Amino acid sequence: MNFRLIFVLDLLDGVVVHAKKGEREKYEPVHLFSSIVGSSDPVRIMEELKPVDVYIADLNRLMGTGSNKRITKEIRDNNRKARLMVDYGVKTVDDLEEAAEAEIADSIILGTETASMELIDVVSKNDKLDISVSVDIFNKHVLTKDKHMQTDPLLLINKLNEYRCIRDVIVLELDRVGTKSGIDFDFLACAVDASEHNILCGGGVSGCEDVDEMQGIGVKGALVATAVHDGSIPVSLLRKEVA
Repeated sequence: MNFRLIFVLDLLDGVVVHAKKGEREKYEPVHLFSSIVGSSDPVRIMEELKPVDVYIADLNRLMGTGSNKRITKEIRDNNRKARLMVDYGVKTVDDLEEAAEAEIADSIILGTETASMELIDVVSKNDKLDISVSVDIFNKHVLTKDKHMQTDPLLLINKLNEYRCIRDVIVLELDRVGTKSGIDFDFLACAVDASEHNILCGGGVSGCEDVDEMQGIGVKGALVATAVHDGSIPVSLLRKEVA
């Protein structure tokens, strides 16, 4: 399988913002940071960059301050050839069904920040849903309100092997997001060893050398934004899978 470079759109109040360390109150429109786009309009950014693999985080849904469903649906409708993953801040089966019925993505993400192990268990019985799980981590602790997920991240990743319905597991180190601080490759290699699912990395990717090293330890893809916006990863690589 080729390595997936998955371009991240963090949506807040309808615009793309530059995420850093999970400190959402400090996020600013991405065009204020980016060297490759002059707008923070997600539709325009997609038209300009044409990524083939995209991760959308609806930050309003995650924070309980609204929804970006309309703009996410527009992105989906305008980019039928792209592969879209969406973190819709799913907490309940109703949330999941709403996202599925809206047809906003190819894969809906259940993030530990909002979802629960009980929800994953319920969803596992529905083979019509395309689900990925994001293990949201801050300083090597799982970010969750569910006591059943309050465990070592590697143990949780291993536990997810029980659920064959899961397409990918995202190891999302929120304290590294937007920092280009580098990747804990030893930890990531342990995650690959612990999982029977494809492991995707999020947070800290600084450039193409990181991509090469991730491929070497068996990671199947990476979420990228900051390294694209500052030119460390060429936009051209977003338009094809890395061999």
